[in-house]
Amino acid sequence: MPVTEFTSSALDRRSFLMMAVAAAGAPLLAGCGSGAAGSSGGKKTTFLSYLPLETLSLAPELLAVAGGHFAKHGLDVKLQPVKGSPQAMQTLLAGISPITRVGQIDVMTAVADTGQPLVNIGTLSRGSSLRFVYSKKRHPLAKPQDFVGQTMGVPSEGGTSDKVVSLVLASAGIDPKQTKRQVVGLTPGTFNLVEQGRIVGYVVSVDTANLLTSKNSDVGLFDPGKYVKSDQQVYVTTKDAATKDAQTLTSFMAGIHDAVAAMVADQSLDETVKKLRDEYSFASLNDDKVAKASLTMLRNSWTGGDPSKPLLVTDKAVWTAGYKELTSAGVAKPGGDAPSWFDNGLLPKT
Repeated sequence: MPVTEFTSSALDRRSFLMMAVAAAGAPLLAGCGSGAAGSSGGKKTTFLSYLPLETLSLAPELLAVAGGHFAKHGLDVKLQPVKGSPQAMQTLLAGISPITRVGQIDVMTAVADTGQPLVNIGTLSRGSSLRFVYSKKRHPLAKPQDFVGQTMGVPSEGGTSDKVVSLVLASAGIDPKQTKRQVVGLTPGTFNLVEQGRIVGYVVSVDTANLLTSKNSDVGLFDPGKYVKSDQQVYVTTKDAATKDAQTLTSFMAGIHDAVAAMVADQSLDETVKKLRDEYSFASLNDDKVAKASLTMLRNSWTGGDPSKPLLVTDKAVWTAGYKELTSAGVAKPGGDAPSWFDNGLLPKT
């Protein structure tokens, strides 16, 4: 079976607008390679990824394709990257795809601030899967105060990463405006901007962070999860799609559940890495040490450190506490009914 080496194919604004115009039409999105980025056979559907596909942060979706978990539940899923979580939600709301995965922060701000009809149908991570990378020599980032007067790199303006930076600052009573933001790429090469002093650091996925530290001893990591509790990853649909596409969404979440459960059960991660490499090729996956370290960190976030707890289930108390954190920091408008913004009803009964 040929291995797909991913290249960036995120939608530019023109492509997005063309898709939005065609939203009422028939099949639209082509995945990033019909082989490795999609499962074969079954009902066709599209998953919108705010991340580039070449990251282990997408391990559940990638393994659900490569391991046949989507196919087992009757789906042929295309994984389509878009430019950041704001565009992922815009594309979802346009009706082009029934499902995406974004941060709890993004969902809550969209619903609380502008009344968007979004619904969380499954919580993947019980902690932050982001890391801030910085130069140990140039300007260490050990606490929120170290960000004041600096510029942080983020993948998109107003997205999850941008808001997490704000929440880290707000946790220490610092006005988020005291740290500027600059949109940068998510690649290891962006560290050159840190070394040049153009940015103090930037926000990356866990595997990119591990890849950087394995190659450069000057790379330091800041874990925002020590300060931010609402940075969970959630699967999101619209209220309309939750009814219209209920069967597709139920099958999708079953495939994701099976993929995550397989990785939790695979203690050594040998089988997981093998299956992923049978289909995909990218830097963090191709390095044994980086791949297993990243998957272990991600797996811990999926289980919340307790593998006995049911996967993907949204905990009402944790969800509402996240909303309180956001409103207290001024990131989301208060007064919303947070429990009505999630629904565990499309998850597999276990």
